[in-house]
Amino acid sequence: MNTIRNALLLGSVLAAPTAAFAQTSPATTTGATPPQAATAPAAAASPTTIATGAKVLDTAGGTAGTIESVDGDYVVLATTKSKVRLPKTSFAMGPNGPVIAMTASQIDAAAAQAAPTATAAPAKANVAAGVAVSDTQGGAVGSVSAVAGQIATVALTSGTKVRLPVSAFAAGPDGGVKVAMTEAQLNAAAGAAK
Repeated sequence: MNTIRNALLLGSVLAAPTAAFAQTSPATTTGATPPQAATAPAAAASPTTIATGAKVLDTAGGTAGTIESVDGDYVVLATTKSKVRLPKTSFAMGPNGPVIAMTASQIDAAAAQAAPTATAAPAKANVAAGVAVSDTQGGAVGSVSAVAGQIATVALTSGTKVRLPVSAFAAGPDGGVKVAMTEAQLNAAAGAAK
């Protein structure tokens, strides 16, 4: 299960649990201006009302999760799939206990989105003299003949040399590098640069 250690800011949805408790006056049919909707203030969640083991409901009355622990102004809310650390102000008190303005699936989706992904970082291109250069389809283009600062000179298989920024290269097969241009495109760029 993912545990978000920092306060998971779930947007204005969490800041509005009082919407579940809004009450409106019925509209009048007389010529008078209808009264404005009156919003009953929600009871602020207090340390005595949010306790470990308390069941948390969503605004529709479904179970959003359970309070796993309380730490100062924060609680850990556990759903069946994730655990999130939230400020106590994310909750309102309803007639059956703490209420949050998100469903369990919305909390799980937000936790998954906020969790760091475990994808591997792309390999860094080793742009150095003598390294083979290919295009993105793996076709041989040439090799790096020199690197000066952030500029690499590529000796194309046609014998033409072209200068490219080091940032234009990505890691290629077998320790080589690749560029997002074919040899013909590189030759055209070299000709245009003369």
